[in-house]
Amino acid sequence: MSISFIRKIENFTCGHCGTKVKGNGYTNHCPNCLWSKHVDVNPGDRSHDCGGMMKPVAVEIKSGEYILTHKCEKCGKQKRNKISTADDFHAIIKLVKGLPKI
Repeated sequence: MSISFIRKIENFTCGHCGTKVKGNGYTNHCPNCLWSKHVDVNPGDRSHDCGGMMKPVAVEIKSGEYILTHKCEKCGKQKRNKISTADDFHAIIKLVKGLPKI
């Protein structure tokens, strides 16, 4: 199955911290607290009926880019997303500091 991306420009209010977010068609999480919402089957399609809040649980660097992993608090689904330049880097550092040491 191939993943098709649908660019959808939408503004939203973060369900975790209440920040009003201006979307750019690639925005999939709050730049303030990094939380997301489980609404897509494929990026941008808004066809998933779960609707659970997705907690940021991991950060990694791949090919020089930061990748954020979210885990849905309702169904457990995990998704990886690139971090945006609009994201609060202090929130990213706070997340990294809170992760267990390997």
